[in-house]
Amino acid sequence: MAASGGGGLQARVARLVSRQHGRPVLKPNKALVLADRVANRRIRRGEATCITEMSVMMACWKQNEFSERACAKEIQAFYACTAKAEAERKAKASLGSVEQTGTLTPRQALKLLQRYPNKKHET
Repeated sequence: MAASGGGGLQARVARLVSRQHGRPVLKPNKALVLADRVANRRIRRGEATCITEMSVMMACWKQNEFSERACAKEIQAFYACTAKAEAERKAKASLGSVEQTGTLTPRQALKLLQRYPNKKHET
């Protein structure tokens, strides 16, 4: 639908706004065009990683009176998990492409809107 172009969308909007079938469905108080700017909001962070490994490590500490020597295997598993998660985060941040997330960040959207501003439609 989005790849077919804006002609079909404009026709639908015109039909919804027209009074041809009685009362109009939509009563826009502003022009139905994209704004020139987007809100600069922070992107929500993903879910926490390595929670299971951290829980196992803390349970081991509690059972062994916080002895690091007795819980060396659990500590090593937690550090390995955090290193892997950090490497994945850095790799994802270095790519910084839209293909990875499927959405634009507010900064990327603003840059595109500045590069391709809206055409002023006269009604």
